[in-house]
Order: sequence, then C-alpha cells, then structure tokens
Amino acid sequence: MAQMLFYDKVVPVSPTQHRELCIERVDFGFAAKVNSVPLMAVEIPMAAREYTIVFAGTEESVTPVVVLGFADAQNVYLDENKAWKADYIPAFVRRYPFVFAQNQDATQFTLCVDEDWTGCNREGRGQRLFDENGEQSEYLKNMLKFLSDYQAQFIRTQAFCKKLKDLNLLEPMQAQITLPGGEKRALGGFLGASRARIKTLSAEKLAELSKTDELELAYLQMASLNNLGSVVNRSVPKTPSDVPV
Repeated sequence: MAQMLFYDKVVPVSPTQHRELCIERVDFGFAAKVNSVPLMAVEIPMAAREYTIVFAGTEESVTPVVVLGFADAQNVYLDENKAWKADYIPAFVRRYPFVFAQNQDATQFTLCVDEDWTGCNREGRGQRLFDENGEQSEYLKNMLKFLSDYQAQFIRTQAFCKKLKDLNLLEPMQAQITLPGGEKRALGGFLGASRARIKTLSAEKLAELSKTDELELAYLQMASLNNLGSVVNRSVPKTPSDVPV
C-alpha cells in the first residue's frame, strides 16, 4: 500500500501505552529503500524546484509522486549519513513515524505510530508524546495538527487528480536516461500532464483550472521533468576526483 511504504509496526497512540515514549529524529534512514513517495498537490510548487514529479497509480485513481531514484530500493536524496539532501522534504516523509488509521467509511481517524522505528525510545531522547500527567505534549498536539492538515490536503489532491483524469489531461510517459557510465535505462509506467491536451480545452475549462491554480500545478509538474538529469547525477557515487580542490 503506497500510503504505508516504510511503516512496519503501526499501533494507535495512547497515554497508557505511550506515556514514556519519545521521538528522536536522528536521520532519514527509514526512507533509504524507496524510490518514490506520494506528494500532495499543495507541495508541487516547492517540490518542482528540486524533484521530478510524475503521476502514478491505477486506472481508477492516480496521485503525484516525487522520483527519488531509478533503481528499486534506491533513494538518491540521502547522503552517507542518511541526511536528506534537498531543501524541501515531502510531507509524506516528514510525518513519519506517525500516520492516521481510518475506519471503513472514513469518518473516524486514529493517530498511530510506528513503534519499530529506531527513533522511538523510552529513554527520554527527543520529544515526549505525553507529559507526566498523561496529557498530550505540545509536540504531539503539533503532530496531530500536521496530520489533520495532511489528510485535508490528501482529499484535495484526490480531487485535483480526478479532475485531470476526467479532462483527459494525463498521458502515459516514458523517459530514456543515460547514466554517466554509459548504461541506458528506460523509465515507464507513469503519467504526466500533456501540454497538447491542455491546449484542446475550452476557454471555460481553462479559466476554471486557472482560477483554482490547478493549471499552474499541471505546468509545474511538466517543468519538473527537467530535474531528471539531477536525479541521474545524484545516483552516481562521488569519487575523490569529483571533489573540487
């Protein structure tokens, strides 16, 4: 399930079970083996500066994702210390180790935490979830708000993608890349907004997309494809000769 990716042992957060639990953000090693993560539509303007953005999913629904690597289990946006090597970090990554679980009709949401993450500890390192009285800490309140906002943006992103599909503005795409060593790779299985298809829209539909800023998001997604070269460069290990003297 794309929304879970690097989550292992997800359990509901409770003051009885997690009164002593602390969260220490030491690194982003948990994301080392994913080559893409979902992106919210509201993030596209920031993410398009540094990442390649495409649409992925099924015939029924798609979502924007940022490309983090070309090989399976490859994230080229992490350095040797597992620090994130970009100014903008997708919200999907920043919300970890928390996630909302929802009931079948999506009317109730429960905050959960991935207990198996190494950053979870009961030794006082990092931020506590609850205070000595079992009340929510400011950190936990902030995370609850962050995930509530994320869920709202997730719904808006679904609506944005549905509109692009309904207007037939997405088309299958394939990229041919050449690694510095000469190896050629073909990337496929994803969709992108089509400039040609946008030009066939009526003035009324164009005005509607422009008013909601969704037209701008579509063009930013297309522009972000220019960042593929940067992903290629990041995927090549640096050698001493690459380091300026």
